[in-house]
Amino acid sequence: MVVLRESPVDALVAHELLAEYFQSREIGFAHQNVVYTTTFPDPAAFTPPAGVFLLVVDDDEVAQGCGGIRRIADGPTGVRYEVKHLYLRPETRGRGWGRVLLDGLEDRARGWGAAELVLDTHHSLEAAAGLYASSGFTAIERFNDNPNATRWYGKPLA
Repeated sequence: MVVLRESPVDALVAHELLAEYFQSREIGFAHQNVVYTTTFPDPAAFTPPAGVFLLVVDDDEVAQGCGGIRRIADGPTGVRYEVKHLYLRPETRGRGWGRVLLDGLEDRARGWGAAELVLDTHHSLEAAAGLYASSGFTAIERFNDNPNATRWYGKPLA
């Protein structure tokens, strides 16, 4: 069992998890001869109600993953939040914790009146794409200039 805990995105444990995430992306991209651009997030973007950053905490009180949402420019249907930095340590994957995290982020976006949740990802992240598809996300037009992304997804919440 896991619980979700809000955390400042620049707290030590959050920073450690983000560093692991960025390092895993750098390694994965290097195998594809692609350069991954690392950018640690602005804490203000993940401070409610502008956004939130959550830690996935296990029964031993160890943070095993993280993810956040941040408000971006409204979309065609209204208020829009973007999912960012969804990460679980490799040894914890396959337990359904990614869905718990994504559902928790979606609940918070709904609570702030979001009409849509969007995200971007890279085509090499097949497990993530499977999670997004099974959670109701569908392909949408590019909505940002993230140099690391090759696919964009959205989910209406209203």
